[in-house]
Amino acid sequence: MIQTSTPSLTLEAFLQLPETKPASEFIHNQIIQKPMPQGEHSTLQGELVTAINAVAKAEKIAIAYPELRCTFGGASIIPDVSVFRWQRIPRSPSGRVANRFELHPDWAIEILSPDQSQTKVLENLLHCSQNGTELGWLLAPDDESILAVFPESRVKFYRGSEMLPVLEGIALSLSPAEIFNWLALPE
Repeated sequence: MIQTSTPSLTLEAFLQLPETKPASEFIHNQIIQKPMPQGEHSTLQGELVTAINAVAKAEKIAIAYPELRCTFGGASIIPDVSVFRWQRIPRSPSGRVANRFELHPDWAIEILSPDQSQTKVLENLLHCSQNGTELGWLLAPDDESILAVFPESRVKFYRGSEMLPVLEGIALSLSPAEIFNWLALPE
């Protein structure tokens, strides 16, 4: 993770910079480059997007997006999974999904990568919570736990077979054990 403090750089100036690979985020006047996703991270991200969209997209309740830049509250972050309620998805005049999402996600999911700062990732989720996001998840594959972030920056720890909170209206029941079992490939 590359972190650069740039007190004179504004959010608007950051958004004019060329995109980096992996992507960079801007929060608290700092540019922070996300780590390159690895196997566990990519597996969990793909499975979460698929599971959420399987129950929410067809019913026009919400859509889960992987690696979507969300710019709001003076920051520009890229949660691993951003879920937007159907009526809040930005659209172009023709009705297509807009390219720019200049609003907070309703549900933000982050997956901790090896050598990634848990504090930095939690800071992103707390920024989301403080700016209107209803729910955040921080997945920690190393200890198979999930920290949920609720409005007013309340947090709760989940492990094993405890049922996880999801956005109201989404008929999805998952536990940390079920999510981390996605990492075990059948022989």
